Amino acid sequence: MPERRATATASPNIAFIKYWGNRDPALRLPANASLSMTLSNLQTNTTVLFDDRLEADQIEIDGSPASDKAASRVTKHLDLIRTLSGNPTFANIHSLSNFPAGAGIASSASAFAALTAAASKAAGLELDKKQLSILARRGSGSAARSIFGGFVQLFSGEVNTDGYAEQLAPAEHWHLVNLIAVVTKEHKSIGSSEGHMLAPTSSIQAIRVQDTARRLEICKKAIMQKDFQTLAQIVELDSNLMHSVMMTSDPPILYLEPESISVMKHVTRWREDGLAVCYTIDAGPNVHCICSLEDSPEVERQLRSIDGILDIYRCSPGNGVALAVTNEQSPQ
Repeated sequence: MPERRATATASPNIAFIKYWGNRDPALRLPANASLSMTLSNLQTNTTVLFDDRLEADQIEIDGSPASDKAASRVTKHLDLIRTLSGNPTFANIHSLSNFPAGAGIASSASAFAALTAAASKAAGLELDKKQLSILARRGSGSAARSIFGGFVQLFSGEVNTDGYAEQLAPAEHWHLVNLIAVVTKEHKSIGSSEGHMLAPTSSIQAIRVQDTARRLEICKKAIMQKDFQTLAQIVELDSNLMHSVMMTSDPPILYLEPESISVMKHVTRWREDGLAVCYTIDAGPNVHCICSLEDSPEVERQLRSIDGILDIYRCSPGNGVALAVTNEQSPQ
């Protein structure tokens, strides 16, 4: 067959109501529904080229050959697409992100959203966003949300076709700012996939999951009504609950660094002093400081005064996955 290629770009997302743990690990069906904001400025760009001259998948991530672990995960996802398309051909994959991977900035979300869109198109599949979301979830649960822009909900689902995301509100609905306080760019020692498997070992997990629907409805209402104070309270509560599960798992997972705690304490005090800002932390040490557009310059100024912050990424609500080049036949 001729070479077929496609390129897609996707962004990470920050979960306000977090997904942690799977009800079905094989299908990556989340233990609970979640709600997130897709982020502007940060992105993963992935090109997939199916080539019948290849004898195995060739995978490059951020300019280097993928590790065995990463390559195995990508190949497993490509196998799903090969099965759906009836095309057994191996692929050449080049993926490049403009932010660090494995540091709690949802790199797997943008990576698998971009991979799913590019590989599906290159394989000749014509999938709508719901179908892409279902497929992306198989690679990374949070990738299902990065298919869409703005504010996004992921349903936990009882079966594979129920576990999909949909947009709650577009990016322009609420001009929030996410200032990501980077305290380390190192790859975390325990990945999210492993962490999800440990979640049931915590006695807190069942309580957290049982209460998720309540927290999610409060968060949805706060977003739709642009109620920052309510959003701040529920977002911080949800983040604290997830990290409590992590710290009480067997073995425990401790993603937070002293600098993470310092930022959390500062953010809480700033809000008490009148700034519209709150914190949330995904599976990593870096702190996402959600704030109003109006207060974002002052929040950023104060963040830069805290010792231990290596960098600050400024993001707003962003767009969903986008195809750049689709099914372009290479010159022979």
